[in-house]
Amino acid sequence: MSTESSSAPESATPAPVTPVVTAPAAAAPEREQRAPRGQGGGGGFRGGQGGNRGPGGNRGPRRDNRDKPQDGDGPTMIEKVVFINRCAKVVKGGRRFSFAALAVVGDGKGKVGIGYGKANEVPDAIKKGTANAHKHLVSVKLKGDTIPHDVLGRYDGGRVMLKPASPGTGLIAGGGVRAVLEAAGVKNILTKSMGSSNHIAVVHATLNGLLQLRLAENITAIRKSS
Repeated sequence: MSTESSSAPESATPAPVTPVVTAPAAAAPEREQRAPRGQGGGGGFRGGQGGNRGPGGNRGPRRDNRDKPQDGDGPTMIEKVVFINRCAKVVKGGRRFSFAALAVVGDGKGKVGIGYGKANEVPDAIKKGTANAHKHLVSVKLKGDTIPHDVLGRYDGGRVMLKPASPGTGLIAGGGVRAVLEAAGVKNILTKSMGSSNHIAVVHATLNGLLQLRLAENITAIRKSS
């Protein structure tokens, strides 16, 4: 005798799922507002009177002399390197190099000097040449930003002609002549190199011409005294 299942067929639709509602997380405590710099906080996170870094802070005055002129500061000097010469010496292991630097120094107000330095490295040669130029500063006579009269400077094989120029002409010169005139403070002048092109000869010829300059007051005083 066969028995048939009398149970009812299962439902095809799943039972509804009740959504789980999670409670919102507790809000984090608000962080204490930091006082802006310079206005002084009420303690802040650093303790004490935080934020006292402004003009009215409790840090006190500066203890350094950053904004004050240092003792011994002289006038600003103009330093120029005219030429660097390299000399090679042949030795058993190869070639050994040495360097020589021709430097010009001036204050731009009528003082100028020429120096020559030798060393095994270029920076040392420049340093020696500049220091030598500082030791040989001389004063020249200028008329405003030009020279008072024409002059011809001579040194060894170098010859340099210097002529005064009107304002706005500029510094018409190049090479060693320009370096010397810029260091002396000349801004309007006409120049011409008519001799040797050797840098040492040209630079010293330019300085020789500047040393020959005389103002009208100097000539008048000489004539009255004679």
